[in-house]
Amino acid sequence: MFGRRSLGLAGAVALLAGVLASATTTAQAADPLEYVAIGDSSAAGPLIPWQIDLACLRSGVNYPHIAAKQLGARLTDVTCSGAVIPDFTGRQFGILAPQFNSLKSTTDLVTVAIGGNDTGLVTAALSCINLLPPPAGSSCKARFTAGGKDQLAARITATGPAVGAALERIRELSPHAKILVTGYGTYIRPNGCWPLVPVWSADANYLQATVDRLNTMLAQQAAAHGAEYVDLRTPSIGHDACAPVGSRWLEGLIPSSIAAPLHPSQAGMAAFGRIVATQAAR
Repeated sequence: MFGRRSLGLAGAVALLAGVLASATTTAQAADPLEYVAIGDSSAAGPLIPWQIDLACLRSGVNYPHIAAKQLGARLTDVTCSGAVIPDFTGRQFGILAPQFNSLKSTTDLVTVAIGGNDTGLVTAALSCINLLPPPAGSSCKARFTAGGKDQLAARITATGPAVGAALERIRELSPHAKILVTGYGTYIRPNGCWPLVPVWSADANYLQATVDRLNTMLAQQAAAHGAEYVDLRTPSIGHDACAPVGSRWLEGLIPSSIAAPLHPSQAGMAAFGRIVATQAAR
């Protein structure tokens, strides 16, 4: 009698342990994806309403937020306008925590948007404005390639190793994470659309070719350091700053929506978020 009751008690304990283990496993399986977004304004979404971090001009509907919603992920978004690679490990503006502080051993997904500020592309693009048609003014392509050396191409090449080193550090801090390096979109179509975007055709072609060169470098560094490259250039063809307002994903020098010049619009962020989520889920 005592033996039977002992077996019954042992069985009950075993059953309870099994139930608790099953519940724990189920709870763990239900834990949302831990997603960290780092990078610059191409991901932060400056001026797009609503801004949730004024210091970084970060929007609550930028592509990390759109992707996180689609994935059902728990998002830590530390993207910040003006960010450069040193801000991953140092304090941007002297006060903001290093972006890498957000990375944990439990992080499942990291998106990285960087390089545009390190290579000075935004400043370069602004210097290409010509309100008068040629030959009035001067060509920024001629200026940046004077003497047979392409200054912007040289900057992109020089930035490559720093991108690679950053990806290696992300892998050390978040060893189990899927790392997605997002490229930059199609900002202007072949030959441009002067005067809508007041950049001469030769300069428009040079600027987009330079963005493409940056994208190529990012793709190469991603492949060399265990990350994946997310192509935003190809899907955004036809949605550049020259496109009709209703189909524009990237704004020109005079934005047609509440967004920063030469940056993605809210529609662009929504599209890029879907693209990122789709690749993250593969």
